[in-house]
Amino acid sequence: MSSPTTAPRYSRHLLEEMPLLLPSQLLCNSIVSLHPFLPNPKNTNGFFSPLCCSSSTTTAAATAPTASTNAGAAPVIRKRKRYRKLCPGESKGIVEEMRFVTMRLYTNNNSSTTTTSNSNGNSGGDGDESGIEDNNNEFDDCDGVEETWMPTIEGFVKYLVDSELVFHTIERIVDESDNIAYTYFRQTGLERLESLSKDLEWLEQQGISIPEPSSPGVSYAQYLEELAEKSAPLFLCHFYNIYFAHISGGQVITKQVCEKLLEGKDLELCRWEGNVPELLKEVREKLNKLGEAWSRDEKNKCLRETTKSFKFLGQIVRLIIL
Repeated sequence: MSSPTTAPRYSRHLLEEMPLLLPSQLLCNSIVSLHPFLPNPKNTNGFFSPLCCSSSTTTAAATAPTASTNAGAAPVIRKRKRYRKLCPGESKGIVEEMRFVTMRLYTNNNSSTTTTSNSNGNSGGDGDESGIEDNNNEFDDCDGVEETWMPTIEGFVKYLVDSELVFHTIERIVDESDNIAYTYFRQTGLERLESLSKDLEWLEQQGISIPEPSSPGVSYAQYLEELAEKSAPLFLCHFYNIYFAHISGGQVITKQVCEKLLEGKDLELCRWEGNVPELLKEVREKLNKLGEAWSRDEKNKCLRETTKSFKFLGQIVRLIIL
């Protein structure tokens, strides 16, 4: 017959051991034994997934549903990158862009001239457009100059005086400025100040009175002075356009006027030392090189300044017939 105290002693021993087992082994063993019946709330397939107390298994179980969720998500649609449309001539440089503006001015001038003649002298367009038309007279062909212009010696001298002031201004600014961008355009071989001074001296020897610079030349010179201090790109745009305009159209007009008024006198203004196209090409290449560092906004401003430069030059050219 067993002792009545054996069972209680065993039960008391078990109860004493149980608190030590539950927090560790017993709790973990209980979860492991029940894991086939525990649902995984992140499992979207409706099946029960096993659980484990192992840290590596838990990590894998936590990351697997994430991959499944991402796979089922809608694909991200990336917007197509849009590239800015290049301006006409932009791939070749800022000078080519200015050339397109110049040609457009020339085309608009021819169209406006035809429209004006067909409308019995009625002018069209606003004030800015009329200014553009004026500046493009410098690009008119020789026959147009002979047929429509009635130059006077007084007006021609005013044209030379104002031109001298403009060339003196840009050449002095380039020679004296501390701006590094201007140093590339010193002694280009295109300078006209000395030639104009000689021509005016010769005219004075012929008994022709040499006046002071008039409003068009003074206004343009002042504008160039201010622009040179404010923006090198904008000033250099005028610098190039002034020489380009004289080479492409100004000297043609000068020769035609000399044929009519000075018995074909060959002025120094139309004489060059060296190959003029090559000299102009060197200036163009330097300006294009500098233009590579300019922002699109600065280039756009240069294109607008191209219109202004020919407007100023056109006003000076028109002095010949005033």
